[in-house]
Amino acid sequence: MADNDYDPAGSTQMFRAFVEETPAPQAPGSVNTYGTGGSRTGMIAAIAVAVLVAVGAVVWLAVK
Repeated sequence: MADNDYDPAGSTQMFRAFVEETPAPQAPGSVNTYGTGGSRTGMIAAIAVAVLVAVGAVVWLAVK
């Protein structure tokens, strides 16, 4: 059954409330799971993708 009272602005308001929430403060001494390892992993993944794209382009040009 369709909801005839659907308010599309309601979901926008809920999203804005979600975005505007302040994060809970961390307890002293808590472990930060978003340390420097994330940026290093991202950089390695980006380099791997760039190498794959370059190899793919060379193969594509060689076959063409």
